[in-house]
Amino acid sequence: MMIEGSSMLSLGWKWIKGGERQRPEGEIPIVSLNKDSFQGAPAQGLMVRWLGHSTVLIEMSGRWVLIDPVLNQYASPVPGVTRRFSKAPIRVEDLPHIDAVVISHDHYDHLEKDTVVFLSRRGAVFFVPSKVGQYIRKWGVPSGQIRELSWWEEFRFETLTFICVPACHFSGRGLFDRNETLWAGWIVRSDTRSLYYSGDTGYANHFAAIGERYGPFDLTLIKIGAYNEAWPYIHVDPEQAVKAHIEVKGKVLLPVHWATFTLALHPWDEPIIRAMKATKQNQVRIVTPIIGELVDIDKPIENRNWWEKVK
Repeated sequence: MMIEGSSMLSLGWKWIKGGERQRPEGEIPIVSLNKDSFQGAPAQGLMVRWLGHSTVLIEMSGRWVLIDPVLNQYASPVPGVTRRFSKAPIRVEDLPHIDAVVISHDHYDHLEKDTVVFLSRRGAVFFVPSKVGQYIRKWGVPSGQIRELSWWEEFRFETLTFICVPACHFSGRGLFDRNETLWAGWIVRSDTRSLYYSGDTGYANHFAAIGERYGPFDLTLIKIGAYNEAWPYIHVDPEQAVKAHIEVKGKVLLPVHWATFTLALHPWDEPIIRAMKATKQNQVRIVTPIIGELVDIDKPIENRNWWEKVK
């Protein structure tokens, strides 16, 4: 879709001026974690901790999996730009031993050099879309720890299967590398559990295709924030996120990609307010943990609407 010149100028002015309530006035609540938070072995079933934005720590089939790990204070190639709303709930050195890292695409709010380098030195294996491996190889990650997959390809790793699935987005970390690497969503599956992560994506028919081929999913992690009417084909809005959850045949939805960085003009809490309304209208089960809070998919879901207490 082409954006008319007047619309582009209007959008540009809004970015300069700043949108309404793009950041909370104070810090949002988090559950602080340290090494003592991970004393036992990872769960055999399915447990997750949302660590902010799209970073999620997964316990499944006795393995630790980390999705799109971004734990620094800023998500930008320019120091001081795109600052977190609150500090990260954990330092990278306090994470448990990560068996596998999943990367959706090469944007700075999903692929962070410092965290990748640290985890690679601990022996983590990285599952990345096609050609994203070129970045992390340059950062010193051994080729033997990198698995590059294209859409619909899968790889069995110990007790888990990782499946790269389509998304509707774009890629690039600089001025001259647009769309040179692939972007993707991911499925992480054990013999008894299955999880779908959307990555960054606009709404398209890939959700129905994924649901038909691999659904149902015990849990979906679907982005709900950073949307705008000017870019409908690269970022779903909250209502589309709920529709996507239904189409992939998800059982429980955990919204991600919100409440961490300002990446669009909407109020910081608008994504979850709209998502909650859409889930109620569509009778979708949703879980909305505080950043860092443990979610056990086998236990009853209790939502506390914590964002209503933040200005």
